Amino acid sequence: MTLKIVVVEDDELLRQLLIQHLVKLGYEADGLSRWESVLSYLDKYEPALIITDARLPDANSLEHIESIATNYPVIVLTAFGSVRDAVNAIKAGAVDYILKPVSLDTLSLTVERALDNAALRKDHLFCKRQLEQSNQRSSLVGNSEALAKVRQLIEAVAPNDITVLIQGESGSGKELVARAIHAQSHRKNHNFVAIDCCTLQENLFESELFGHEKGAFTGADKQKKGLIEGAEGGTLFLDEIGEINSSGQAKLLRVLETGQYRRLGSTKDLNANVRIVAATNRDLETMSSEGGFRSDLFFRLNAFNIVMPPLRNRRDDIPELAKHFLTNHNFSTRVNKNLSSSAIRLLISYDWPGNIRELKNVIERAIILSGERQSIKPEHFAFTRTLGKSDGVVSLSFDHDPSLEELEASYLSYQLKKYSGRRAKVAQVMGISERSIYRMIKRYSLDDIKYKTN
Repeated sequence: MTLKIVVVEDDELLRQLLIQHLVKLGYEADGLSRWESVLSYLDKYEPALIITDARLPDANSLEHIESIATNYPVIVLTAFGSVRDAVNAIKAGAVDYILKPVSLDTLSLTVERALDNAALRKDHLFCKRQLEQSNQRSSLVGNSEALAKVRQLIEAVAPNDITVLIQGESGSGKELVARAIHAQSHRKNHNFVAIDCCTLQENLFESELFGHEKGAFTGADKQKKGLIEGAEGGTLFLDEIGEINSSGQAKLLRVLETGQYRRLGSTKDLNANVRIVAATNRDLETMSSEGGFRSDLFFRLNAFNIVMPPLRNRRDDIPELAKHFLTNHNFSTRVNKNLSSSAIRLLISYDWPGNIRELKNVIERAIILSGERQSIKPEHFAFTRTLGKSDGVVSLSFDHDPSLEELEASYLSYQLKKYSGRRAKVAQVMGISERSIYRMIKRYSLDDIKYKTN
């Protein structure tokens, strides 16, 4: 892909000279004459390098370099003898400077060096991100008042072995709370074992939790240790505890009351050296009063209660969470992505019925849909649920959980329709080359002719 360089220079003759030389070197080059044009330009394009005069008619560039230097390498053009401007430019974040009158040989070497260093920096950030991700431990992200209260409860209960019940909507981060309790407890050097009670058939819950002896039931051809033994000395996390049947409830109650259990098919009691943390998105108190859940088990589990607030009640945490998911994902992209201010505003305004899990999915899909663009914008968000009318929102509807290929094909079809089949415009919006758009059209058997208007 041809690298794009933008030259910001009010002297038209010099600007054209620099652009022609850069094109001759094999780059794509654009020219601007005023600083106010730079910000609108960066909303549409993502240049590999910015070359700007230190002083422009409408602004002192040195005062604005810091705001863009974190995302784009900047070379400053400064008048001969203006050493102070050169020093200030480097302090503000510029990667280099060139003295006027500009030597084209110096320009060539400086541009090449700046682009090489930018590529190395991008690779370094990618490797650093991958290393951080591989070493990352589950943690609660955010500094809202609501989350601060949850942290206080975690710190209070973690040192004790008391049973904890975590309540909250699906996707709100209940398991993260459980892991935080474990990480701050004296059991932190032992296993944290999680079991999703929703995913197990009724007859498998007890076998998974307690284990079984050989011959305990058809197909039990050897002894199997249960999850309680697997969590020996550590923490057993029972997610969606409200889904277990009455038989499982009775046996779990026995574990909590006596600290002992038996494998299926055995008469021998075993000691349960585990701390039990349970979670639910259901109202267990109402269920127990109506006979849908054992009241004695509920009171045992509810010895210490933590309520995880839904994401809509901690909107201050959304930008930080979104940036966290941008940094920690499983895609092999070397593009160091960021969120535009309009994208952040949209994320904050949405109510997130699926909570943190939904936010994570939206960010990961945006990483894919933004292609090679560095900045993620509102049009890269593909919400699979009904949204209110918001500028820049893309709503893609499926009657199933779509694959990434289906998502990409649907998004491409949407953009082709929106821009009447104009491949160049769609390529610009999606941040990829027009050739890539052509290949995607062929791959997904889309007919861009039908989108064209007369």
